[in-house]
Amino acid sequence: MMQKYLKTNMISIIFLVSLCTTGTFAQSGLRERIISLNFNQVKGFFNTMFKECIGAGRANEGLRADWQQQLAYVKNECGFKYIRMHGLLTDDMGVYREDKNGNPQYNFQYIDVLFDYIISIGMKPFVELGFMPEAMASGEKTIFWWRGNVTPPKDYKKWEELIRNLTIHFTERYGADEVKTWYFEVWNEPNLSGFWAGTQEEYFKLYQYSVNAIKSINKEYPVGGPATAGAAWEVELIDFCKKNNLPLDFISTHSYGVRQGYLDEFGNTGTVLDKNPMSVSGDALNSRREIVNSSMPDLELHYTEWSSSYTPADPIHDSYFQAAYVLEKIKQIGDAANSMSYWVFTDIFEEPGPRFTPFHGGFGLLNYQAINKPVFYSYKFMNQLGNFELINTDSRSWACKDEKGDIQVLLWDFTYTLLDSVNNQDYYIRDLPAKSKGNVKIKISEIPAGKYEVKIYKVGYRVNDPYTTYFDMGRPGQLTKEQVRKIKELNNGSAVSSEEINVENGSAFLKELEIRENDVFLITMKSQ
Repeated sequence: MMQKYLKTNMISIIFLVSLCTTGTFAQSGLRERIISLNFNQVKGFFNTMFKECIGAGRANEGLRADWQQQLAYVKNECGFKYIRMHGLLTDDMGVYREDKNGNPQYNFQYIDVLFDYIISIGMKPFVELGFMPEAMASGEKTIFWWRGNVTPPKDYKKWEELIRNLTIHFTERYGADEVKTWYFEVWNEPNLSGFWAGTQEEYFKLYQYSVNAIKSINKEYPVGGPATAGAAWEVELIDFCKKNNLPLDFISTHSYGVRQGYLDEFGNTGTVLDKNPMSVSGDALNSRREIVNSSMPDLELHYTEWSSSYTPADPIHDSYFQAAYVLEKIKQIGDAANSMSYWVFTDIFEEPGPRFTPFHGGFGLLNYQAINKPVFYSYKFMNQLGNFELINTDSRSWACKDEKGDIQVLLWDFTYTLLDSVNNQDYYIRDLPAKSKGNVKIKISEIPAGKYEVKIYKVGYRVNDPYTTYFDMGRPGQLTKEQVRKIKELNNGSAVSSEEINVENGSAFLKELEIRENDVFLITMKSQ
């Protein structure tokens, strides 16, 4: 099960808000930045909520070989533990039909293939229960190219029996001890009419029938919701469950960092990155406050979708800016959330249908050709940080060490550069040189004497920035094998510098770096 970080420590959350709002988006002049650390001053265990869960488009895409290959890769490089996706019960998974007399027939063979694979690579499913099988649906309203039915069931008892039989199947196939470590989330974004054609009352009814079905098989299987957009309905679901004596094991919701647009699958409305320095993170902090002040103050909080933008046609997702954006938000949120599930791991994602270009603003850490985007490296770098976090007053860095005494420092700049009256779709497709933000000095004292290999890794403008390489190629509609090879070779994440140093007793490690807008650096010190 995911670790339960900070259920009620609101003092820490208030500190995070005050700390993170001291940064500025606009460049306010160059200044020297100093990160001063002491090897022996440990804050505690490093919070790894950022890699607890990752998103994927829909379940049927998980039957593809390239999807599976990419998932194994990001799990290995970034350490993700759970995966959540839409469409587990949609008709393309062949789960449910009725005979001529209206009797239910169940088929879980496609789900077995998918879940067997997920478990085989050391991950676990975060089970989203949706959408509605056509034979059970009360209407014909669907969403996305793959037509997920979003109407309530015409017979809630049949829905309950489907969920009960699915839970029995999971228990028989994987064992109760394994399924206890999963999460069951009821539906997706029911507060948006595009995703749920019913009312809030009808969603709560769906939750009631779902949780009763699952808990009838095993009371220890975690169930939660409301999986809403924009951190909505959290208190309402808690109150509903309290009033009706229903189990509720966690709150889940979503947040994205753009203004304007709605279910904008093709990016046609023109999204605009929010200037609010606490967008997304402010939602997470407020969600934790709502839970703490509710009648169920110890509930886990899972943001089962989040990113800078909610459309899979937003070029910010491909930009080097995204790498710094993710680190900024994860640092601001701290331990307010038990997980922040980035939406999604791959551009193999077909809500608007198959995409026609290799860089189209897709949500993924990787594109179709498995090219690492800048944001991929943010997650890889965070995964390389050691178990023990050092005390650090710099609000845009982490410093850690591991059991062997190796040291890692991850730091970044975050600068809002989007021009007024320009939307993401027009801005982030450009060649966007980064301005200097001055120097960063890193000082680490009381390091044990000895030899160390010091490596520096970087993401930024034209450094592990495959979109700009693609831009230089003229943004071709299709990539040849040679073009893919070249993009990967030029953006392969290798160290930008490497040296061996000798640390004497009583001396400190010093390093000075020139940093530009939205640069990301990882410094590793490995004892020899």
